[in-house]
Amino acid sequence: MNEDKGRELGWDDQIENEGVDFEPVPAGTYEFVVCSMERARFQGSEKMAACNMANLDLVVKDKEGNERHVFDSLYLNSKAEWRLSQFFLCIGQKKKGEPLRPNWNEVIGSSGKVELIVNEYKDKSGNLRRNNRVDKYLPYEPKKFTPGSF
Repeated sequence: MNEDKGRELGWDDQIENEGVDFEPVPAGTYEFVVCSMERARFQGSEKMAACNMANLDLVVKDKEGNERHVFDSLYLNSKAEWRLSQFFLCIGQKKKGEPLRPNWNEVIGSSGKVELIVNEYKDKSGNLRRNNRVDKYLPYEPKKFTPGSF
């Protein structure tokens, strides 16, 4: 993964890059790699109690082969336990029908397949925006060995 970390700008440097409008990847199935994970806290809502959460940065490739980032949060709450199981089944840590104590230290760098949708929302200024959202994590598929291929 070639992550562009940018370069430091000096206080007196000229600036010109105004950014571009973000265009999400089309809805569909994509292979992903977990680029980063941040432990955070969900403050709770009317529908779910406060709990720990894992904020994930997933890297997928668009049809041109460019890396794109998709963000997802996993809530460590019994109401969302199914989603935790789905994720850990996807990356191969969990086996179907068996309990698991997740190894969070192995999440970064893990990979799997995900179904993405295009989500439409209004930003704070009332402008219509679009981003990708994880619809579901797909079950783990072990790599198949084919003799003579690399």
